[in-house]
Amino acid sequence: MELDSRQTIIVAILVLFLGKYLNKKINILRKYNIPEPVTGGLVASLFFGLLYLLFDLNINFSNHYRDILLIVFFTAIGLSTEVRSIIKGGKILLIITALAIGYIFLQNYIGISIAKLFNFNQATGILVGSVPLQGGHGNVVSFVPVINEQFKVTNTMEIGMIMATFGLIIGGIFGGPVANYLIKKHKLKPDSVVDDSITIGSKHGKNLTIDYNSILKVIIMLFVSIGIGIYLHDFLNYINFTLPLFATCMLGGVTIAFFVPLIIPKLKCPAKSPTLAITSDLSLGLFLAMAMMSLKFWEIGEESLFIIVTILLQTIAILLFTVFIIFRVLGKNYASAVISAGYIGSAMGATPTAMANMAAVTKEHGPSPIAFAVIPILGAFIIQVSNAFVINIILKLMG
Repeated sequence: MELDSRQTIIVAILVLFLGKYLNKKINILRKYNIPEPVTGGLVASLFFGLLYLLFDLNINFSNHYRDILLIVFFTAIGLSTEVRSIIKGGKILLIITALAIGYIFLQNYIGISIAKLFNFNQATGILVGSVPLQGGHGNVVSFVPVINEQFKVTNTMEIGMIMATFGLIIGGIFGGPVANYLIKKHKLKPDSVVDDSITIGSKHGKNLTIDYNSILKVIIMLFVSIGIGIYLHDFLNYINFTLPLFATCMLGGVTIAFFVPLIIPKLKCPAKSPTLAITSDLSLGLFLAMAMMSLKFWEIGEESLFIIVTILLQTIAILLFTVFIIFRVLGKNYASAVISAGYIGSAMGATPTAMANMAAVTKEHGPSPIAFAVIPILGAFIIQVSNAFVINIILKLMG
């Protein structure tokens, strides 16, 4: 059964409401800060899998609006990012960048080692390493033809896609609980000077000032930012340097957020407006709901044991690395706990998962502006570029 874009949106909204309902009713989901789209999406995915197993009914969803929502979300993140926040988190960003690049090598080493253990081509190890986990499904599509051409391996697309799928699930499930554990164990609190403005991941409440003009302002800035992102994406492709479109659109948003207040001081950029925050959260929630409900667990083939062993070891590795290195090196404070939730989501799944993890944590425990300034830049830009360089280095060493 093929569902078109309209029908997919309807199902995604219902799935998101399902996640909200389950999180409200089931205390353990709320206690461990499991994102609502992950809850609803997983239940929906299992339901659709049951339909396939019992009635041979395979439901396929349209990806059209899912991809648009991803771009809108990252553009809103860019518009929400103030340069002073980046500067304030500059030291933290540099430290976590160095750690994250080192972990990319470790992630691939784990994958290659397990591939050798199962007597698979070592190049297969890349497809259970940073290609699907740091880069996601899009990265798998980009690197599979290269690996197939160089190493003549089989089932690469299936292995990479399944790993990316499981990584997305693991990243969404464990990020919140880890941060919750760190916050409670070390009795952490948000910074004493708290910005009470509405930001992404805050409790929106019911009495927000959202009017006609604020919506128009957000729409035009989103569209202009996306336009800048498209031109930047085309230029980078022209010089043979590929970045995902959502990353260049986020940079377009950062550009608008920086220059508009300088050029037109009276036209305030909506960095902290509730309109932009809700636009961002809505895009994120629907995107994740669509991504999670589209997962197809039944597509694991002959490599199922290899994939299961790999995902278990990769999960253990990221949890240990985050708790004992990321959290401690960043200062063992509240911000580092929130960043830990985001890093698990990013290193195992994707940046939207990271943002959902941090949103769930901050809604429960309080805001962390530094975390929301650092993780989007790290996951959407720095990791994407670094991952591509690291993978190419490893492939050349293998070659």
